[in-house]
Amino acid sequence: MFDFNLTTIIANIPALMIGFAFHEFAHAWVADRLGDPTPRSQGRLTLNPFVHLDLFGTLMALLYRFGWAKPVMTNPHYFRGDKRRGQMLVAVAGSVMNLITAFVLMFLWFLTMLGVQASEWSGIISLVFQSAVLMNLGLGIFNLLPIPPLDGFAVLSGLLPVRFAPQLRIIEQYGMIILIILLFTDIFGKVLSPAVIGIFYTYQKIISLILTPFLG
Repeated sequence: MFDFNLTTIIANIPALMIGFAFHEFAHAWVADRLGDPTPRSQGRLTLNPFVHLDLFGTLMALLYRFGWAKPVMTNPHYFRGDKRRGQMLVAVAGSVMNLITAFVLMFLWFLTMLGVQASEWSGIISLVFQSAVLMNLGLGIFNLLPIPPLDGFAVLSGLLPVRFAPQLRIIEQYGMIILIILLFTDIFGKVLSPAVIGIFYTYQKIISLILTPFLG
């Protein structure tokens, strides 16, 4: 569903910058730790969001709630140890980082609101934090879907036996078509929204349990 609400779009700008920057940095950092110099040589080992943003992918994310950043280029031949395992680790790193970032942002959101809840800016601050949390949760879960070219497909490829490689290559050829069809039929929204909301409320409960002893 497209969202042309100006306030929401403005709140989503910092959310996107954080979400995409941390997601792509995680890919680059894990690849670098595994011995691949490619991300570092291309300047991707940074949290500067402007290095990672893709113009069209960013606009799609702002308006459609699903988008993408510039993919981090890696060369698995440099990976130390098992190459397939290395590819899986690099692929899953982005989503794991988004889920961790969402938790940290929600924790900061709770703490910030304790100090500004009586302020006239509290509504705007809350909206920015909420957008950032939901954006990171959405990016994290969305990218775990086993559909090419999403990270989840690379994870699936690493988990399946090598004998399935020909079938996976066939699926990969039609990945973007499958992705576009699913996006515009709102199937993703029906599948991902419950997952995002479920994790959102789980995080809320965990953070409430952590902070309650200090607020009594």
